Amino acid sequence: MITLALSKGRIFEETMPLLAAAGIEVTEDPEKSRKLILATTNPDVRVVLVRASDVPTYVQYGGADLGVTGLDVLLEHGNQGLYQPLDLRIAACRLSVAVRADYDYATAVRQGSRLKVATKYVGLARDFFATKGVHVDLIKLYGSMELAPLTGLADAIVDLVSTGNTLKANHLVEVERIMDISARLVINQAALKLKREPIRRIVEAFESAIPSVAAQ
Repeated sequence: MITLALSKGRIFEETMPLLAAAGIEVTEDPEKSRKLILATTNPDVRVVLVRASDVPTYVQYGGADLGVTGLDVLLEHGNQGLYQPLDLRIAACRLSVAVRADYDYATAVRQGSRLKVATKYVGLARDFFATKGVHVDLIKLYGSMELAPLTGLADAIVDLVSTGNTLKANHLVEVERIMDISARLVINQAALKLKREPIRRIVEAFESAIPSVAAQ
């Protein structure tokens, strides 16, 4: 049995065409089912639904043989014990710094102000601001990041940005792009040895489907 870890939402939806290229279809809609383990049309492959931030952990410790996770999650997790053969070029977005539209971020940085930054990407944010020589106090949040500058909790946020519409709706502006993000295929190193052939077939099918999926 091959177990694939996915998170609900955009990554799940954009992984489906890749699975289809491998001749695999999930038999239930995760938005309509309460099940956390979903069967597929291949009796030897199943999908487990986990939180996006938990995908690398499930794969690292063998709860899943492989998974699809964002580069942001992967870097924050630390990459330990994971083989990363493919950039799947799906779920594309960027990790950015954003502030209130009326906040003079450039001047604050230039003057060496100590910034309060809210984010769930504490490690990535710390490394980014350290390379710039900017002193920050990091506040870990798990959601509704846009509220932090609006309520005075933070001067800035570090979060994923796709269209920028959510920032605009909350009167925030993107002031620095930290990195481009896309989803990666990760594989448990022990599973790669013990289940090499079935995993190889999935990897090759994903790889062949990437150009057409990315073009959609």
